[in-house]
Amino acid sequence: MSVLRFLFSKSFFKTSFRIIFTAVIFFVVLVVFLRFNTRHGDFILVPDLIGKNIEEFQSELVELDLQYIISDSGNYNPEFKINSVLDQIPTANASVKKGRKIYLTLNASDFEMIQIPKITGITLRQARKTIESLGFIFGEIEYVDYIARNEVISISSDGNELNEGDYLKRTSVIDFELGNGKQ
Repeated sequence: MSVLRFLFSKSFFKTSFRIIFTAVIFFVVLVVFLRFNTRHGDFILVPDLIGKNIEEFQSELVELDLQYIISDSGNYNPEFKINSVLDQIPTANASVKKGRKIYLTLNASDFEMIQIPKITGITLRQARKTIESLGFIFGEIEYVDYIARNEVISISSDGNELNEGDYLKRTSVIDFELGNGKQ
């Protein structure tokens, strides 16, 4: 019975009112602070940087008060100039705030060199999967007299024979010499 009496007492209502009033004041102050501190509604449109090199986009980003970070330059696309932007995050025409970092992926200077794995002595199907997964292009097939049909005897690129451990540029064409099943 004393708990019920306390819930309807004058001191309980005063304390509850003070708590609610303090919470409302704190919430209003927090909302006003966040609105000014986060520059709510103050946006810049990100320019389209795809295909531009560092000299072309650097002054544009400085003028807009945006920073850039080059996150990766391991890819090579022959359709773009060397050291030009291949990808950007956030994308073009995205709304960002001043000082935002734009992450850029640049075009590498050339295709990377890939080490040739063991290709000889395996079937054509396995060899094709292996070289295509590494980024090479499957070239021409030449059959020679060898007892194992469709087994890779040797591989070459531009007329040069390749061995396990050699390095070759990604997207190079690899030609195959296979056994025809005859002795």
